[in-house]
Amino acid sequence: MIIVLKPDAPADTADEMLARISKAGLKPLHMPGAERVVLGALGDERVLAELHLESHPAVESVKPILAPYKLVSRELHPHDSVVRIGAMAIGGSAFQVIAGPCAVETHEQTRASALAAKAAGASAIRAGAYKPRTSPYGFSGHGPEGLRILRQVGDELGLPVVTEVMDTADVEVVAAHADALQIGARNMQNFALLRAVGQCGKPVLLKRGMSAKIEELLLAAEYLLAAGNDQVVLCERGIRTFETATRNTLDLNAIPYIKQRSHLPVVVDPSHGTGIRDLVQPMALAAAACGADGLLIEVHENPAAALSDGAQSLYPDQFQALMEALAPVVRAVGRRLG
Repeated sequence: MIIVLKPDAPADTADEMLARISKAGLKPLHMPGAERVVLGALGDERVLAELHLESHPAVESVKPILAPYKLVSRELHPHDSVVRIGAMAIGGSAFQVIAGPCAVETHEQTRASALAAKAAGASAIRAGAYKPRTSPYGFSGHGPEGLRILRQVGDELGLPVVTEVMDTADVEVVAAHADALQIGARNMQNFALLRAVGQCGKPVLLKRGMSAKIEELLLAAEYLLAAGNDQVVLCERGIRTFETATRNTLDLNAIPYIKQRSHLPVVVDPSHGTGIRDLVQPMALAAAACGADGLLIEVHENPAAALSDGAQSLYPDQFQALMEALAPVVRAVGRRLG
């Protein structure tokens, strides 16, 4: 429920009501605004009804949050959230690009790829130390050694690091090396992992599952916020449809739809969304045009020799061209690049 206090409500009214909400076993929320103080109560609405808050002289209105995702919803949080990953802010006036190789292969490969990404204007680097692979025989990453390499490269280049965590047992070690933890498409509904990552204190990049509805993505994000972490970035990375011409179908409809319903920032991954190198740039431009807050791009120093996802990874000169083409599109929608 949302409880809106009157403009002239005494300063201690909010504290009094929050204490009553908490004592009733509900989760209290305090959202002071410029003109109104808004309180939230999450839990059994029957319990809240017994408090009769609507009859309090300082209360202007009490209304239910209709969306099943309460903390993620704009009903409770009407203003856009900004998520900080190191020195980078996602969700503000800047359009951010996170780029790097699919996987950490060697220190030299990771550094060269990240250096190319930075030189072209990327604000953060991404690479996987743990890789979920469809085949058990595919390269699945170097684990802790890959994390150490990624952290070294990030520190050397002065860029924040985003990398995937796949198991609750690895959350602590990944959080110790990364500036933000990515939850991949295959783990979007791994609820134990969502809870563990929600409690780790680091920003989270949550990817949409390959067969997930938008509501399921938002409910997965709700797990993170309910666990205490409001620094969450959503990622549209394509869904599986009947179409086989591309690796996935990049659902750009999802961007404005999510923006209408949630305050969380949204980035787009056209690398996984298409699986085809030559389609990454046009879909990246389309993502910027339809309201995304940033991009997640795979860039490799030599995609032909990549151990994973070489076909969708950009060469450094292609990424440079993408960034140059992106700048006027970003300006046209009233934002700035990086």
